[in-house]
Amino acid sequence: MKYFKYEEFDSPDEPGSGSKMNDEIVNMLDAARKIYGKSMKINSGYRTISHNKKVGGVSSSSHIKGLAADIACSNSVDRFKMLSALKQVGFKRIGVAGTFIHVDIDKNKTQNVIWTY
Repeated sequence: MKYFKYEEFDSPDEPGSGSKMNDEIVNMLDAARKIYGKSMKINSGYRTISHNKKVGGVSSSSHIKGLAADIACSNSVDRFKMLSALKQVGFKRIGVAGTFIHVDIDKNKTQNVIWTY
């Protein structure tokens, strides 16, 4: 991994938990970061069940499996470039909010979807 550290994916209530992230998603994010050409801030990576509840996450959240990440993004130009990079590296589940982009690689959920918050 060139652009990220596992600590960036830690659940705030469990230091070191970023290591529970699935290697495939971390490598995909690293590849997307290279294409994007700028830093990417991870707002949320791995989540403990209690932290997921605290932030209002659904009980089936891919974050608690280490299969999801929310990336900070709050302007339309960066959003376009980031989405392009994420799609190029193979993300097929993308959620777009005003201040972040969610990606996950949860194969147990519908693929080839983009949703808004």
